[in-house]
Amino acid sequence: MTFEKLALHPSILKAITESGYTAPTPIQTQAIPQALAGHDLMASAQTGTGKTAAFVMPALQRLSTASTVNSRGPRVLVLTPTRELANQVTAAAIKYGKHMRFRIGSVVGGMPYPPQMRLLSQPLDILVATPGRLLDHMERGRIDYSRLEVLVLDEADRMLDMGFIHAVEKIAAATPATRQTLLFSATLDGNIAKLASRLLKNPKRIQMATQQERHENIEQRLHHVDDGAHKQRLLTHLLEDINLDKAIVFTATKRGADRLAKTLYAKGHPAAALHGDMNQNQRNRAITNLRSGTVRLLVATDVAARGIDVSGITHVINFDLPKSAEDYVHRIGRTGRAGAKGIAISFAAPDNFQQLRDIERFTQQTIPSHVIPGLEPTSKPRQHAPSGQRRGSSFSQKPRHPGNSQRYFKGKGGQNQPGSGQGRRQGSGDAGGHG
Repeated sequence: MTFEKLALHPSILKAITESGYTAPTPIQTQAIPQALAGHDLMASAQTGTGKTAAFVMPALQRLSTASTVNSRGPRVLVLTPTRELANQVTAAAIKYGKHMRFRIGSVVGGMPYPPQMRLLSQPLDILVATPGRLLDHMERGRIDYSRLEVLVLDEADRMLDMGFIHAVEKIAAATPATRQTLLFSATLDGNIAKLASRLLKNPKRIQMATQQERHENIEQRLHHVDDGAHKQRLLTHLLEDINLDKAIVFTATKRGADRLAKTLYAKGHPAAALHGDMNQNQRNRAITNLRSGTVRLLVATDVAARGIDVSGITHVINFDLPKSAEDYVHRIGRTGRAGAKGIAISFAAPDNFQQLRDIERFTQQTIPSHVIPGLEPTSKPRQHAPSGQRRGSSFSQKPRHPGNSQRYFKGKGGQNQPGSGQGRRQGSGDAGGHG
């Protein structure tokens, strides 16, 4: 399969070629034709499989034909749970639409209102938004949905987890009934299925992989630890691995991320923190520094588990286990992307019994235990059960249960081009305070 066979617009194909892509991923192969045909769609795929492009490319194709409605409102609305995801979607649209003429902007939490108000007062083709901030503007009469053609719900399961379901439904209810709706989620069951039944019309269903399926490119390892000091010693040892190029180290709290990043930096490891209490410029700087190699380690809360697409992350280290099994899957999905190999290492203390058992049940895998000579735990962990039986990697003791952005794009012949300095960018970000 080639992108040419997907019947995409020549301008999009040219941008794809210039980006170095030669063949669509499985989710793109299945989702793009359905979206181009005008069907509502509910799709699920693992992270790192090109999901964003699977809805961005059909959205751009819509813009190749002029709207029949005279309005300044967006033709495409993409809802995302976080600022980071909003940035990722915006960047993808800019990449694949660089030979097209359109306006894109983002309206997200944690950013000043005046630039967003100016953005919404001008003609717009694609609007990328977090639900809470968009609903705020909508209730003040600043959004015109009269020419909206496509509504995209990106990471719909995460939006529900973050309490955005009522905002999503209010926004959807305000859009034209004739719209096309594309829903992308890690799971298509339970509350997501109920949401889809209310918002989508006879949707095509695509399920490339479930969260429970194995991350084939990721080697998962488990280290049992006694306490925080033991974790610190293990982490220090692991960071000496010459094969560790870039890593995300996950902590449970914002304060813990700051503290660990400072400790690692003091020990000579280029490290930076990333969490929801940082402003957007600080967060963008941390991610940019990881991409460029200025920092080698990003110490993050779960705000970084979804939406951050940094190539070359060789390791994910769960310094603290996540509260939910789903978050474990999304954390480790930051490595082993786009066919690359990755390593995911988790530390489990005695009081992490329930979390660890939930993760292994959810993924239907036993995470192999590893021991480093000289750094063995003093509490002997219980042996894993054979695959297919009830299992729990635990200690022998009784468990405790516990931006706005605005860009202008025009074709050749003297018109504006990306990076020419004639466009404007007015911030960008996500619903702050989470993680």
